Amino acid sequence: MKGSNKFNIQKPKVCISSRMELKINVHVCSRTASTTKRFCFKKLPNGVLDKTRVTCTICKAEFRYHRSNSSLGYHLRAKHPAESQDYVVRGLKTEEVSEKLTNGLVVWIAKSCRPVSIVEDDGLKEVLRTALGDMCYNLPSTETIVSRLHAVYEDQRAQRHTKLLGAMNVALTGDHWTSVDNDYYCAVTAHFIDNDWTLQSFALTVSKTEERHYADHFLSVANEWKIGDKLTTLGTDSAWLYGNMVDVASLLPFEHMPCTAHILQSAITVSLNDSGFERVLAKCREIVGHFEDSPANAQELNAQQAAHGHNTEALVQDAQTRWNSTLEMIKRIQRNKSVLTTILTQQNGTVTMLTDQELDRLQKLEELLEPCRYVTELLGGERYVPCSMVLPALRHLFWVMEPLDDDPVYVVRFKMVFTTDLAQRRASSNLTWLKIATALDPRFKDLKCLPKDERREVWTLVHDLLMAETQAQQPSVQIKEEPSPKKSKMSIFLLGSSDSDTEEEQDSIGRCLDRYKAEPKAGAGECPLQWWLKREGAHARLASIARKYLSTPATTVPCESLFSLSGDVIQNKRASLSSEDVNRIVCLRSNRSILMSTPIRVIGLSDERSAGGLPGKKSNLCLSQWVGEPHFDMLLHAC
Repeated sequence: MKGSNKFNIQKPKVCISSRMELKINVHVCSRTASTTKRFCFKKLPNGVLDKTRVTCTICKAEFRYHRSNSSLGYHLRAKHPAESQDYVVRGLKTEEVSEKLTNGLVVWIAKSCRPVSIVEDDGLKEVLRTALGDMCYNLPSTETIVSRLHAVYEDQRAQRHTKLLGAMNVALTGDHWTSVDNDYYCAVTAHFIDNDWTLQSFALTVSKTEERHYADHFLSVANEWKIGDKLTTLGTDSAWLYGNMVDVASLLPFEHMPCTAHILQSAITVSLNDSGFERVLAKCREIVGHFEDSPANAQELNAQQAAHGHNTEALVQDAQTRWNSTLEMIKRIQRNKSVLTTILTQQNGTVTMLTDQELDRLQKLEELLEPCRYVTELLGGERYVPCSMVLPALRHLFWVMEPLDDDPVYVVRFKMVFTTDLAQRRASSNLTWLKIATALDPRFKDLKCLPKDERREVWTLVHDLLMAETQAQQPSVQIKEEPSPKKSKMSIFLLGSSDSDTEEEQDSIGRCLDRYKAEPKAGAGECPLQWWLKREGAHARLASIARKYLSTPATTVPCESLFSLSGDVIQNKRASLSSEDVNRIVCLRSNRSILMSTPIRVIGLSDERSAGGLPGKKSNLCLSQWVGEPHFDMLLHAC
C-alpha cells in the first residue's frame, strides 16, 4: 500500500476453504514478498464473523484489523522468522530495485528535460509495471522527484565548484536571451584547462535578470563561484550584431573575445546583400515556401523523391540568425532539382523552377559559402582547442576568396565585399590574444598565417608575458627604510649586480623561447594539449601561459547551445516554471557528463567538432574527421 505501509501488503482477500472455514489470504505483492500467509477472521459465539479482528493460523495470536496489513507482516517476521524468511529477503531486493528505478527516473528527467509531472502519467506506470512484472508498483510522487533533482543539482554544482577552485585561469562565454514570457535570461559557461591538460567546459548558470545586457551580472556570477581573480576573457557575440554586449564587455576587468562565428556570418550577410545573388535567393525562398505552406505539396514532394530514388527530405528555409542555413537551403534545392522541376512543371502555377542560368549561379554561391560553413563548424567546437585556429582559418578564407581570372562579375563582387568586410571585423577583434594563442599552439607556432613583419611582434609579446610571469613568481621582500650609510667603493661596485641579474633573466627567457621554437612542428592530427602534457617539464615557464591562452573559446556556441536547450524547457505549457528550476534543469542537462559521473576527456585534434547554429546536426563529431577534407588540407597549406 502507499503511504506508511513499508511492506506494501495488499488488502486481505477473503476466501472459503474446503472446511467451509472463512479465512483471510494476506498476499504480499512481489515488490516486497512473494509468500502468502493466512489469517482468520475471528468467529463470534453466534457464528457471525468479526471483521475487525483476525487470528494467526500458526500461533493463534489475535490482532485488530483496520484494513491495514502492516502489523500482520511485522508479526510474521518477529514471531515466525522461518515462515517469513523469503518474505524479508525478497522484500529487501525489491526495495533496492525500487530505489534504483527512482534514481533512474530522476536521471532520465534531468538528462532529457522531461517535466516532473510525467511520474503522474498512467501510461508510464503501466509500462513499468509490465517491465517489472509487478502490478503493485507505484511511481514515486512529484515531491520525491523534485527533492532528488535538487539534491542531484547541488551535488553536481559542488563538483563544478571543486574543479573551478583547482583551475589556474578561467574563460567565460556569456549572452542574453528572451523567453516566451518576455523574461530576460543570462547564460554563462566556464572553460579552462586543468592540471592534466584536459579541457573542461560546463554551464555555470542560466539565470533570470531584470535588465538586458547588465554588466554587473557577469561579475556577480564570477564572485558567486569565487573565480573573479582567475578570469581571463569573456566571449560574447560580435559588435556589429549586438553592440550592447560589447559595451558590457568593455566595462568588465578582463579581456573581451568577440564570437568569430558571428563575425563570419555577419560578413556573409553583408556580402549577399551587395552582390548578384539577391534575385536567385528570393526565388529559392519562394520555392521553399511553396512546399512548406502546403501539406499537399509537401506530400507530393515526398512521393516524387521516392519515385526518383532520392532520400526523403524537406526543403529548408534560410534565416539570418541560423548559421549556414542559406547554404543548406541551396544544397537541398540542388539535390532535388529534378524532383522540383517535375512537380512545378506539372502544377503549371505561379511558382516556377530555376532556370539553368540561375542553377549555375546557385552552384557558384554554394562553392563560395562552403568554406565559410567549414570554418564556422571548425571554430565552434567545445571539446578541442579552437582559439589558436582562428587566424589560420581566417587566412584560409582570405586565400580561397581571392578573385580568379575566370570568375563572373557577380562572384568577384561577392569576394571583394566579403574580404573587405571580414578584414574590418578581424581588425576589431582581440587580435593580440589570438596571435599569442596561435604562437603557443605547436601546430601553428611558425606563424605562417601572419605577415612576416607581424611575427616578430608576436614573439615580443610572448617574451614580455614570460618576463611578467617570472617576476610574479619571485618572492617579494619588504625592506625597512634605514638611514643610508656612506657608500664605499665596494658597495658601489656591488650595486651593478642588479642590472646583470636583469640581463641574465632576459637571456634565460630568450633561451626558453628558442627551445620552444626549435621543437618540431606538431602534425595536423596531433592534440596541442597532449603535446604540452608531454613537454610541460621542458617548457615549464611557457606551459602556464599556454594553459591560459589555449582555453579561450573562439565562439559563443556554448551559450547558443544553452539557449536552444532553454527553449525546449521554457514552453507555453511549462511557462510557470520558476527561474531557479529552469537553471537547475538546463544546467543538469547541459552538464550531463558530470550527471552520469563520467569525466570529459578532451583530445584536441582528434575529438569532436560543433555544428554551429544549424539545427538537426550532431555537434559531437570527431575532429579527426576534418583531416582529409579539402578545406582542412587547404587550411594547412595556407598556413
